Amino acid sequence: MNITLGKYAGFCGGVQRAVMLGEQEAASGRPCVMLGPIIHNALVVDELRKKGMGCVSSLEEVPEGASVLIRSHGESRAVYEALKGRTIIDTTCPKVAKIHQLAAEAGEKGQKLIIIGRRNHPEVMATAGWCEDAVILESAEELENWLKSEQNRCNLPIRMVSQTTANKEVWKKCVEIAKKHCTNGEIFDTICNATYNRQSEAEFLAQHCEVMVVIGDHKSSNTRHLAELCEQHCSHVFWIEQASELPLNAVKCGASVGITAGASTPGWIIKEVVNTMSEEKMEIEESFAEMLEASIKTLYTGEKVTGTVVNITPTEIQVELGTKHTGSIPLSEFSDDSSVKVEDVVKVGDEIEAQVMRVNDQDGIVTLSKKRLDANKNWEAIENAKETGEVVEGLIREENKGGVVANIKGVRVFIPTSLTGLRRGEPTTGLVGTTARMKIIEFNRQRRRVVGSIRAVADAERKAKEQEIWSNIEKGKKYEGVVKSLTAFGAFVDIGGVDGMVHITELSWSRLDTPADAVSVGDKVEVYVIDFDADKKRISLSMKDPDFSPWDNFVSQYAEGDTATVKVVKLMSFGAFAEITPGVDGLIHISQIADRHIEKPGDELTEGETVDVKITHIDNEKKKVSLSRRALLREMAQDED
Repeated sequence: MNITLGKYAGFCGGVQRAVMLGEQEAASGRPCVMLGPIIHNALVVDELRKKGMGCVSSLEEVPEGASVLIRSHGESRAVYEALKGRTIIDTTCPKVAKIHQLAAEAGEKGQKLIIIGRRNHPEVMATAGWCEDAVILESAEELENWLKSEQNRCNLPIRMVSQTTANKEVWKKCVEIAKKHCTNGEIFDTICNATYNRQSEAEFLAQHCEVMVVIGDHKSSNTRHLAELCEQHCSHVFWIEQASELPLNAVKCGASVGITAGASTPGWIIKEVVNTMSEEKMEIEESFAEMLEASIKTLYTGEKVTGTVVNITPTEIQVELGTKHTGSIPLSEFSDDSSVKVEDVVKVGDEIEAQVMRVNDQDGIVTLSKKRLDANKNWEAIENAKETGEVVEGLIREENKGGVVANIKGVRVFIPTSLTGLRRGEPTTGLVGTTARMKIIEFNRQRRRVVGSIRAVADAERKAKEQEIWSNIEKGKKYEGVVKSLTAFGAFVDIGGVDGMVHITELSWSRLDTPADAVSVGDKVEVYVIDFDADKKRISLSMKDPDFSPWDNFVSQYAEGDTATVKVVKLMSFGAFAEITPGVDGLIHISQIADRHIEKPGDELTEGETVDVKITHIDNEKKKVSLSRRALLREMAQDED
């Protein structure tokens, strides 16, 4: 026989806490009575009675001087008011207490409270006692009928909660109906995570086992749900309260047996059932011991844990940790970024890591923080970046004295002005709001001091680019560069990490008076390598395209006898040089400047002046051009005659 014991079988955190408090009070020797059975398990209640704790069904039966134990299902507001002045041991499950709070708030807000659960169940009755005129409904059909009926014409907004042990599928249907009929209602999923996990596990076992054994008191609502779920998937289901009720002959009809137990079933009863069924008692006892050890695993503050998201509420993320504790991540502990929406990051069923902030063994609740764990990871990542020299990226959030502050994964990183990469005197204001790449040059977690350098990244990248350029440079190679500065004799151009010099004569095919006649600082230009000296780190550049021939361009446009408009670029004693096309000048001899005798070219022409001339001779071999203004003037005079 193959026996599989459910991981979630048995006491939940709330029941475990209640029984523990009850046993402590019984052991104290003080007179105390339970106001109703502490949990739905007669065997557990009998054990407490044997230890001296009484059990009453009404307040009137409480003996004078005796303290009163409030059971795990909780009680109404009226009961608490009636018990004022008495000693109370409140074992109400923390999850049930939260539902009471939601019920009380419904009354304060003027909402109609709807409770989905069994009408006569103590937990449901107690919850209804925290809000006047609460409505208790057991199914989706009842909810829909109520929402449509005359009795719901009060037009009050609704607030809907569920019994902690309600059936998840029934609850889902109720939620769909409520959302369909009510646009202004509030819906709180208050089904206990442990209950949901136990039901899901039982359903899975029932689908894969030939026999299912469900252990738990016949008055227990959550055990009833377990049995009903199992019966939907398995034809041999046995609901028992203890090992003596187990029909062994019937159980042996299957080769595979699954065992689950309600939240009110103590571990010793489960163990008795398992041992009764198994011939390999020692092996089962070891498995049970391992399961029990895992379920009561101690968690410590600061410890990293991994769990599964089982519910997301407006105030917290509920996490299943695989222990009897219920994990809770308050939304304030989810992320440092207030703009982050939880539903965009995680969903039910996702695995999530967090850090333990606080352990409440009494309530069975562990308060967790994702943002603190993330912060620790981020500090470690930044420390690693410091050790490895890795480049990191951060948003510069603010200026402060002496520099700017960046945020890298939630960690503040100070960048001194001298390390921002800005020129001396340039304000840092422009950096705020930008994303910058930097290296971590100082890290002290104890003092929470981290210093970064943007300049270090820029310097490293420049060196890498410089090395690449010197490794691949060759004469005639073309680069795209940026004009960095101008001098009287040329311009310096950055070709990607290295500056090269473009002499004024190489800035243009035309004659220039100053480099500013051709380029300005910041211009993007194309340049060609004329020469370079790797040892001296010098590069001579030219903006003249080596594939362009000024002479070929000229002869393709002009022939001897053509008229051209030229620009006077240089006056000499024997004449004037004039630019015909970029890179090609012609000479206007002094005798050809005017139709009369002149003493010097300046008597008739000025540098920069534009004049019309006739091309009188083209010497292709020597690449020289003769121009005449006189010939053109005479032709014009003849035309006038």
